Amino acid sequence: MRPHHPYDHHWRERKRRKLRKMEQALQRDWHQRWRERQRWHQRWHRQRVHFKRSLGARLIAIFVVLACASSAILWNSGSSPYGLLWAAPALLLVMGLAFGTIRHMVLPLQALGEGAEAFGRGDFAHRVPVIHEDEIGDLALRFNQMAADIQAMLDGKRALLLAMSHELRSPLTRARLHAELVGEGESRDALLQELAQMRDLITALLESERLGSGHSALQLSDCDLAELAREQVQPGIELHVDPELPKLRLDRLRVQLCLRNLVQNALRHNDASRGAVQLTLSSAGAGVRLAVRDFGPGVPIDALPHLGQPFYRPDAARTRHEGGVGLGLCLCRLVAEAHGSRLELRNAEPGFEAAVNFS
Repeated sequence: MRPHHPYDHHWRERKRRKLRKMEQALQRDWHQRWRERQRWHQRWHRQRVHFKRSLGARLIAIFVVLACASSAILWNSGSSPYGLLWAAPALLLVMGLAFGTIRHMVLPLQALGEGAEAFGRGDFAHRVPVIHEDEIGDLALRFNQMAADIQAMLDGKRALLLAMSHELRSPLTRARLHAELVGEGESRDALLQELAQMRDLITALLESERLGSGHSALQLSDCDLAELAREQVQPGIELHVDPELPKLRLDRLRVQLCLRNLVQNALRHNDASRGAVQLTLSSAGAGVRLAVRDFGPGVPIDALPHLGQPFYRPDAARTRHEGGVGLGLCLCRLVAEAHGSRLELRNAEPGFEAAVNFS
């Protein structure tokens, strides 16, 4: 048996080191290829997500596929004697599929339009459905978040206004009691008149905020509008009532408030030399049309769209000295909307007419 030579040991050691280096190189190469593959998968995933969320990219892809398919159909039809017989239906089928796909992609735009219309009416409880997770879906989410923020802001404003109005009632009542103890005279009468205006303002604010919740604020019962109209008859008012008007399910107190505000507004601006205020109840299908007309100067055309807004008082129609706090028509509008109707305002030439259709 040959004895071990020291050279054999060194040779085996070099061989092991060489194999170890080769294994490490292979391992590094494998890790590098694995990382490159992972990066490629991540880039592919990002591009796929971007393509899925991009409406423009998908529309371009559809047009490219449509162009390629149409070109292939036309190319193949040219080499066949009966090419036109099958090419025309094939082209119609391809275009129909493209049209259906594009229509499905842009369908959420209709929901966005409905949501914008609902928000314009003040219905911030409406939510736009998120149909696709793309730019339109992101826009729908922003629409819904905007509606929630606006509703929260309005709720906070309403709660603050109700709290302030309730808190002002007590000191106002005490001030009125102290004013009544003052000796009679012009100062006492002026003070009581100012306190009465403040009371009317607070009452109107509270009522407007209650009616802001719509139909849920009403207490409905059978109501005879003709009876309510007869209660408003006074000098300077002519009442016209159609026979056999139907009884309606209305909130009697709120309709009475609306009718009283309309009559007082008409009396305030009526020109008695032209005629008396006309209070008319007429049949309107299954409902009743309530109209109040005066023969005053009317209002400017550019002021008509703003009538019914809180505290809006056109100079030609009303001044603070004549009374009113700018909430009368606003309350009438809220009462009409809570009953599912709307307040119609127009210049009657001569005069001005306000009407509500109750049903």
